[in-house]
Amino acid sequence: MTETARIVVIGGGIAGCSALYHLCKEGWTDAILIERDELTSGTTWHSAAQVTNFGAIQTMVGLKTHSIALYNELANDPDYPINYHHGDGGLRLASTQDHLDGYAHFVSMAKGMGVDFEIVDAAEAAKRHPLITKDNLAGALWDPMDGDIDPAQLCQALARRSRKMGARVLRNRPVTGLTQKPDHSWVVHTADGDIACEVVVNAGGYRCNEIGAMMGVTHPVISMEHQYFLTEPIPEIEAIDYRVPLLRCPTDDFYSRQEKKGLLVGFYEQGCKTWGMNGIDPHFSNDLSPNDPDRVLDVLENVFERMPCLTETGIHTIVNGPITYSPDGLPLVGAIPGKRNAYCIIGLRAGVGEGGGHGKILAETIVHGQAEWDAWALDPRRFGDHATTEFTAAKAIEEYQNEFRFHMPHEHRPAGRPARVTPVTEALRTEGAEFAVLNGWERASFYKPTRDFVEDHSFHRTKTEDVVAAEVAHVRDHVGIMEVSGFNRIEIAGPAAWDWLNGLLTNPPPKKVGKVSLNYFLTENGAVLGEATLARLAEDRFWWGSAAAAEKHDWDWLMARKPDGVTLTQLVETNDIFVVAGPKSRDVLQAASPHSDWSKEGFPWLSVREVCIGHAPAVAMSVSFSGELAWELHVPMSGSLAAWRSLREAGAAFDMRPFGLYATESMRLEKGYRHWKADLIDERDPFETGLDRFVRMEGRDFPGKTALAARAPERRFIHLSLDGPDPAQPGTSIRTAEGGVVGTISSAGIGHRTGLNIAMGFIRLGDLGPLTVDVLGEPRSAVEIAPCPYDPDNERVRG
Repeated sequence: MTETARIVVIGGGIAGCSALYHLCKEGWTDAILIERDELTSGTTWHSAAQVTNFGAIQTMVGLKTHSIALYNELANDPDYPINYHHGDGGLRLASTQDHLDGYAHFVSMAKGMGVDFEIVDAAEAAKRHPLITKDNLAGALWDPMDGDIDPAQLCQALARRSRKMGARVLRNRPVTGLTQKPDHSWVVHTADGDIACEVVVNAGGYRCNEIGAMMGVTHPVISMEHQYFLTEPIPEIEAIDYRVPLLRCPTDDFYSRQEKKGLLVGFYEQGCKTWGMNGIDPHFSNDLSPNDPDRVLDVLENVFERMPCLTETGIHTIVNGPITYSPDGLPLVGAIPGKRNAYCIIGLRAGVGEGGGHGKILAETIVHGQAEWDAWALDPRRFGDHATTEFTAAKAIEEYQNEFRFHMPHEHRPAGRPARVTPVTEALRTEGAEFAVLNGWERASFYKPTRDFVEDHSFHRTKTEDVVAAEVAHVRDHVGIMEVSGFNRIEIAGPAAWDWLNGLLTNPPPKKVGKVSLNYFLTENGAVLGEATLARLAEDRFWWGSAAAAEKHDWDWLMARKPDGVTLTQLVETNDIFVVAGPKSRDVLQAASPHSDWSKEGFPWLSVREVCIGHAPAVAMSVSFSGELAWELHVPMSGSLAAWRSLREAGAAFDMRPFGLYATESMRLEKGYRHWKADLIDERDPFETGLDRFVRMEGRDFPGKTALAARAPERRFIHLSLDGPDPAQPGTSIRTAEGGVVGTISSAGIGHRTGLNIAMGFIRLGDLGPLTVDVLGEPRSAVEIAPCPYDPDNERVRG
């Protein structure tokens, strides 16, 4: 006999238990959790179980704050209390000014989520934690809500509440297979019979890829061996009447928290090890790997210097168990790419501390289509097919080795590179390109003025800005060329293509062949889901273009809605893109493509033509993200190098020079152009985002229209000019003159044509008076400016 449920969650650790609980809270109580063994028998049972408020982006702060509130509620449940040491406080140590600069930014960012952190000096840090020395200590970030929890009790409490709401928890019931039916529902095959359900969730922890294989999916998640030591009682701890704060150190690669009258000390050693790459023993449950203390000896020396008491303390227990990592260290929470009615909550390297919030995000995504906060940073679709198991392992090792080291601005770490390149990548490198990474693609960020130039990574303005300023000036006054590798491109074809697109987007796609338009699409709740450039190449043929990161996001969204008679073809791997921009761009293109008419009359702004660049076929679009006269040239990869050489040869007579991503970013800020998943987020609707001109409600229908009409705006998009030389950072708080938080910066940087220090973001409605923006802990005066401070009438792009 086949059982039935609306949704089945596979996995009984913190991920599965939290997902089940939050689904029930959202009203989906016809739910089953299946666990192959006992609850918490995977990574959860041996978790160090630290519960911090700290996160590098606001979504992470929000989900951690939710976890803390939920865990507090569970701890104080009179019928089923659990052990939770809440509010012991935690210190993130700083050894350098870079650490302190980053912490200053995180203080401001967290303030926007209602969370208060504090930066303390070395003396105060040592005062708050009596076991540490002040040697080589610059200060610390203080999190007053830091603590730890009993992971097994936590999961049992969540499961108990879920059962009370109507859900079922089936233990000792291994899943043996998954079958998706033609209507996109699922059958979960188990050792004790089948379960039919609408939706399935992979919460399989370190076995997530065993579950993924059952549905033909390989998730970019692998496990790392991780060790911590439990010490014997420490006299200094026995002598005080409070619990010592938690410690995390980005320099010495360790953390610690109190465990009874001793310490739990964990290590992120540089000589780390992956786990389970060649398969996992089916009997590995409630189990650990063999102790390997020699592996952490180099880290241990640093720990002894920071906490000398450990040199006099014995080790009681060593724990060495697997923890899961994704390529960027953040979990995968949301829809599984390429699948319908299938979700995952996996790769939770800090699962217990964050798990409450992860379950909330997943449940809201499943039930409502989106979470309270924009959750793209956790979305499984953020990785392309380049994220193989081997790639993931390389990045996981890198993330593990840098566990407490946050990314500096513009920092792109080397592991797993190059993953995605084009035929011209090496040509750009020989011209001095320094590369950034977007969805695995190597894209030139700027061109080094000398061979030995080294980019500084800092929260302050750096010497690289001078290089970028020169690139911008050359584009403004002459002409520049840029490769835009990885830009998402989908061909949409069929007689019904225009009608279908018109029913998806907030404004109509181009009505005439040869025209280009900028379009937006919404969540069912009326918020901004995405942006796409639509080019009409023929009556029945369109090209859809969007950000490189949106490759799988947009594909899945379109495929889920595609009618019969419309075909979609992904072009991102088969097409390269060049941008030629500047007042002399017509001249360069006329020389490189003499049989096409590049005149203002023959090829006006927002037009598209099929041309040849040299002998290479191309689709040319007169669009601009820089605010200068510009064309995008879409060339098959097979002709990419030939087209590049033709452009460089034609451009020599006009002093054409290459420019990079940083220059484009500076120029787009001066035009007020929005960036997907920075300024365009699913927390805000198009009216709040200042996109009114792209919404046409009359006589049309599109997803989210009804909800959009019913929404009451809460924020507005603002453009600011800041005092001081240093740019703000995304996530930084916007405040009133009195210090109250009224908004958040979404994008910021230096506008080299206007000379402005620009910031954009969302603020509360109403007259808020003079504004300030936090920059490295200091309030900087912020003046509202026009949405487009450079060439507001678009005279230059029309050329």
